[in-house]
Amino acid sequence: MKKIEKIRLKEEFTNLKVLTERKEKKNKRIVDIKWILKITLLAFILSIGFSFLCEMALPKVDLLIEILLIFLFILLGVLFDMVGVSVTSADIEPFNSMSSRKVRGAKTAVRLIQKADKVSSFCNDVIGDICGIVSGSAGAIVSVSLSNDFSVSPLITTLITTACIASLTIGGKALGKSYAVNKNNIILYKFAKFISRFIGE
Repeated sequence: MKKIEKIRLKEEFTNLKVLTERKEKKNKRIVDIKWILKITLLAFILSIGFSFLCEMALPKVDLLIEILLIFLFILLGVLFDMVGVSVTSADIEPFNSMSSRKVRGAKTAVRLIQKADKVSSFCNDVIGDICGIVSGSAGAIVSVSLSNDFSVSPLITTLITTACIASLTIGGKALGKSYAVNKNNIILYKFAKFISRFIGE
């Protein structure tokens, strides 16, 4: 029985490899070096810009505003993460149909789906990760403010602030991903309709 099971498992694994190879051949794309360089440079510039603004502006504002800005960056990261997931999991057929009827935002949605890997990389990696980095930097400033205002050890405020930011970011993204998978077409349509106002459709 064990031998038969091993043979079956081996056959199933071989079939899986064959299916994967077929899929790879079908979806094979040339690595876009220009895009990788562009996105890396953009991430570098945005990270410096946001971090600089964070370091310059946050120490000059009230503690409440500092905390609100952290929440804003976390929310922004979660929203863009949802868009990235929606684009990669959305169905193109309904948008093709809507595009043929000249529905606003449908043409943009089709373009986004066709470039899903790049859109996902921008939304999830560039914006999502930058928001995470900036909220972390802002958290460091908030922990110092909390330590000074309430005469608490900087170690305690840093640990609490870091834990709160991490848990809100991870929890928010987990919730957002679940919602985005279930409502992918609707989220993509709303996002595409919004950006179509600026790029012209």
